[in-house]
Amino acid sequence: MASSDQKFTADIPATPEPPRVSADLIYGLDDRPPVGEAIVVALQHVLAAFVGIITPPLIISNALGLEPADTGYIISMSLFVSGVATFIQCKRIGPVGSGLLSLQGTSFAFLGPIIGVGTAAIAGGETPQGALALIFGLCFFGSFVEVFLSRFLHLAQKIITPVVSGTVVMIIGLSLIKTGITSMGGGVIAQQNGTFGSNQNLALGGFVLVIIVILNMTGNRYLRMGAIAIGLVLGYLVSVFLGIVNFSALSTLPLVRVPIPFRYGMDFNFAAFLPFILLYLITAIETIGDLTATSAVSRQPVKGSLYMRRIKGGVLGDGVNSLIAAVFNTFPNTTFSQNNGVIQMTGVGSRYVGFFVAGIFVLLGLLPVVGGIFQSLPQPVLGGATIVMFGAIAVAGINIISSAPLDRRSLIIVAVSLALGLGVVYVPELLVDKPAMIKNIFSSGISTGGLTAILLNWLLPYPTDTVEPVQEPGTQGGEV
Repeated sequence: MASSDQKFTADIPATPEPPRVSADLIYGLDDRPPVGEAIVVALQHVLAAFVGIITPPLIISNALGLEPADTGYIISMSLFVSGVATFIQCKRIGPVGSGLLSLQGTSFAFLGPIIGVGTAAIAGGETPQGALALIFGLCFFGSFVEVFLSRFLHLAQKIITPVVSGTVVMIIGLSLIKTGITSMGGGVIAQQNGTFGSNQNLALGGFVLVIIVILNMTGNRYLRMGAIAIGLVLGYLVSVFLGIVNFSALSTLPLVRVPIPFRYGMDFNFAAFLPFILLYLITAIETIGDLTATSAVSRQPVKGSLYMRRIKGGVLGDGVNSLIAAVFNTFPNTTFSQNNGVIQMTGVGSRYVGFFVAGIFVLLGLLPVVGGIFQSLPQPVLGGATIVMFGAIAVAGINIISSAPLDRRSLIIVAVSLALGLGVVYVPELLVDKPAMIKNIFSSGISTGGLTAILLNWLLPYPTDTVEPVQEPGTQGGEV
């Protein structure tokens, strides 16, 4: 892998044009913010990603009927591994990692097959711990699919164009808005107890949203960088005053959890492995979209050899980090898109912030009580912050698409991909009676829209009155 990466690095022009940094980007990719500022921004990334990281293991553990001790351990390991994986992604160790401010967390894409495999194993007589051994074995070997694929991404340069990647990024943002609005209304629990969309929830979420917007529009860079954190803290304090923060669960948590590799063992079943192969391919597509968005909001190239090197390293990092996740008893890791909104809102794209994020996640994984405080953050407060960040991701996708000429062909690709991608998000019951494999692939708007964009860009002919893009001299790595 190292030799391949060295070859690709040689393709970068000797005197590349430096990326243009917008005036509203306070710290660029390789800038080093002061420690205090970096920690404030890092905390905002942690708050944006925390719920997304712990939700998949919580859902899976409940579906498998795990004991509370096992559930708590797996959640802690999800946070711990996210820290280790984020460090690898931001640092770029050899060819592994994108070198961007890109966060890693537990993937939602694998929920269906993991729960299906686990419940089938338990129905066949396995204990829940035995089912976990099979799940982690499938995830471990499946990660090599993404590792292998990452080394050949440069062959897909004419297919993964700005129109394709921008469309995927836009779908990511637009799909996440549903999650943000749900949180703003009170979340799933509020839907179950009949308080969803209550005046209190909407007022609390709206309060946080207004605070973030006002602070983000000030001329003070410290207020802008801390806008999300300040909004969340103020919302948290108001929630405590209203009596809607539950601290009772903190007393039952242990002080420290120690990572134990292969705690539940490892098993394998080839028939159960087949859906995982396809899901790792889909995860790679999502990672390309996430990293393209990160490049865009960090004012880095979204085409050319430097961009492709980062994409290859990021997808390779995705695979390696999923392997590490399986070793430490948690589920596949992938890049998180919501943090691109944090970059855009704070104006900080420095990858060094990612090191602080990684340290905080590791600390949260090792000290469950600290993580429990974050976990007690009310959903309306979180929704008020995330809704604006998710919208910012969609805008980043529009910017990527607009960087390329929009002819009839491009408009068809964007239109059909958006329609199908968002269609399965808005009407998920469309696939309710379909085979499990079809539901696993197409229930995600990102995978549906991404696959549609890639296929259309591959199959649709270029109009006769346009010329297919060609590479510029000195960019053998390829225009994307």
